[in-house]
Amino acid sequence: MRSVLGAYAIAEGNAADPVTAAQAFYQGAIPGLLRTLDPHSVFFDPDQFQQLRNMESSTQKGFGSVVSLLPGRVIILQTLPGTPSAKAGLAPGDEILAVNGYIIARLDLNQLTELLSVARQREARINVRRPGESRIMELTLTPEEMQTDSVDRAFFVGPGVGYIRVSSFDENTPRRLKAAIEKLGGTGLKGLVLDLRGNPGGLLTSAVQTASLFLRPGLAIVTVRGRNVPEKTESVPSIATPYPCKLAILIDGKSASATEIVSGAMQDHDRATIVGETSFGKGLVQSVFPLTEGTGLALTTALYYTPSGRSIQKPLDVSRFELAGATAHPNVVSEFRTDGGRQVTGGGGIQPDAVVHPLPMNRLRTVLDASGSFPDFAAQYLRTNKVTLDFEVPPELLDQFRVFLDERRISPNIGEWSLERDFIRSRLQQEIFDLAFGVEKGDEVQAKRDPVILKAVEELGS
Repeated sequence: MRSVLGAYAIAEGNAADPVTAAQAFYQGAIPGLLRTLDPHSVFFDPDQFQQLRNMESSTQKGFGSVVSLLPGRVIILQTLPGTPSAKAGLAPGDEILAVNGYIIARLDLNQLTELLSVARQREARINVRRPGESRIMELTLTPEEMQTDSVDRAFFVGPGVGYIRVSSFDENTPRRLKAAIEKLGGTGLKGLVLDLRGNPGGLLTSAVQTASLFLRPGLAIVTVRGRNVPEKTESVPSIATPYPCKLAILIDGKSASATEIVSGAMQDHDRATIVGETSFGKGLVQSVFPLTEGTGLALTTALYYTPSGRSIQKPLDVSRFELAGATAHPNVVSEFRTDGGRQVTGGGGIQPDAVVHPLPMNRLRTVLDASGSFPDFAAQYLRTNKVTLDFEVPPELLDQFRVFLDERRISPNIGEWSLERDFIRSRLQQEIFDLAFGVEKGDEVQAKRDPVILKAVEELGS
């Protein structure tokens, strides 16, 4: 420790540029120490630690708008009532051209995501163009604290079959999930598709309470084991009254942590059919330790195991990391059995019972998405047409869209157009519903062509 402080003193007194304690320790020494342990142990400076606390309570700063991100384009799909976006007069179809002087057209998707994330933290100046108008509006938006809803979609995908999407596991997720199930029919549901794709996880308590909505009292949900952590198994409470409907859970490569705890428990107890792609494989227990000056430390202290005994964690590069509180070799066996005797594997995420990939992209779909042709045409159509919830894209509207594409020098040949006709009809209806009724109604249209959802509905009917 003396050598570290001595090195800091020399750098502070002699470096060509000024060196601060925050720079040396918050950005240098402490992160450098943690990098030798594992890829998930991290140090939080005061701002980052506050953001972590906000995430746990599902509170974030923002402007209250839902946007479509395209390469070099940001289009408003929906503004939430009473939010800064709505107060500023932003409306569906508006295109954001610049944020704080950064021109959107020059940025790729990763740069756009980063720009919008930073902009939400403080007052932002935006340039906006409304469809059909040449005038550029200049607006200033001030972000506000707002409660984000981790259960953001609930609708039917078949007779008596509900669909609910859960985007994260915060302290309010179980309560909101239960409310969504009741909205769709509660115990009267025949089946439920629970979409956990892209869900990075969250609170362990939230995952346990979520699993308890579907599992019998007394069943194990997850076990925690670590070097300095007493082994503990979380089980379904004796007072739980689980929903009896058939269940399918959707996962993908971005489904992680608490999502994998729920999926693994359901799979091990043969309670749900898991559909989609293998999950991320993050089964490390992160213990958060508050430190002085508003900082914090998230340290890996244990591993998560499913009821059958398999580790969720994918293998780490043991040549680079030595886990501070667990072992880098979480399983000594590779075969595990569910309650019903089915074989499942561990040590690398949750593998689905039915492997289904998203709709593949081809040349025409890529061009149509990158050009923003769907939202642009939808906005143009809605300027002169009213639609109702029973609206379907008629053949003549497809012809108009083809003319619209020709004007943009996008000319699919007859074979491409015939092959993609149903996809194009669905996308047009989705974009029109996004702008006319909000993104939830657009998502209902998208669900009808989503191969992962369609497979889940098929599994529930079998």
